[in-house]
Amino acid sequence: MVDRANKPKHIPVSPSTPSPQAIISNGNDRVTATLPSGEFVEVLLHGATIVSWKSANGNENLFVSSKAHLDGSKAVRGGIPIVFPVFGPPPRNHATSGLPQHGLARTSHWEYLGKTSSESSTLPTSGGDSSVKLDFGLSWQMIEEEDLREHWREDFGLTYSVTLSTEGLETSLQVTNVGKRTWEFQVLLHTYLRINDISNGVIIQGLEATPFTDKVAYAAEQEATKHQWKPHKQFPDPPERTEPSMDVLTINFETDRIYHIAHDGPIRVLEKESPRFEIVRDMLGDVVVWNPWEKKAAGMSDMGEGEWRNFVCVEAGSVSSWTKLESGETWEAGQRIRAFL
Repeated sequence: MVDRANKPKHIPVSPSTPSPQAIISNGNDRVTATLPSGEFVEVLLHGATIVSWKSANGNENLFVSSKAHLDGSKAVRGGIPIVFPVFGPPPRNHATSGLPQHGLARTSHWEYLGKTSSESSTLPTSGGDSSVKLDFGLSWQMIEEEDLREHWREDFGLTYSVTLSTEGLETSLQVTNVGKRTWEFQVLLHTYLRINDISNGVIIQGLEATPFTDKVAYAAEQEATKHQWKPHKQFPDPPERTEPSMDVLTINFETDRIYHIAHDGPIRVLEKESPRFEIVRDMLGDVVVWNPWEKKAAGMSDMGEGEWRNFVCVEAGSVSSWTKLESGETWEAGQRIRAFL
């Protein structure tokens, strides 16, 4: 046998790497998932509402009120509730007019469909699986409240996917018309982003030069003119869109705006001029920015004292118009959020 000087050495076999864990807990009312690197997400089956998303260092990125109802008795104040099939109070004489505000998805019991995980690298030092996707489903037949089923008798199927990765959190919603007739809907991901103190200066970038509807200004105008004579109208005029501004949005007062965005660029949230979050949207042309501020928050029974300081809602959605879905069609959209703490 010839003894070669440069014969190959034994190839080391790397130990098996840990995989993402998904657990159904607390009486089968929620699903949690953890990555080997430490990222964590928790989703209630009530509303398929994400109530916790933690970075690898343990920092919580979502706000949930200390008085939020997590027992399924009402919609959760915080996290990421799903708004469907109507945004806000339903309009009169519309197919959704009998539904509660923000529709039925956020107060219904969803089914956990399972998890899948993916691996970004096969290198021994990669840490193994880098993401985990949790899927949840809801259909018209699953709506437990008969009153809701009667008020919106459209045969729909929803699949909600929550993907936790080392890069952030991704949520996507697939809407399918499994019935025989066309219907229309609105959708919004009502994201409560956790911040330290909104009064210290929170800036939203990426909304410049974008027309918006200012619901706070509209409400103040309606209040100021409520005793003035007006021509009789069956329905009040909707709020008008405000001319876009080139300035970034600084949250230092009650804010409730709907931005109608033509571009698909990222939305950034800064606290004390430092990046805190970045949101990238897919097929969601509207962004709602909301904080009730002190006076209005004091009248919310499910908001703890002073907690209005600890969040800003930056909500990707499709709410400025209605999306029509014909029989057999499927519509899908979503968002990806990165946290910088």
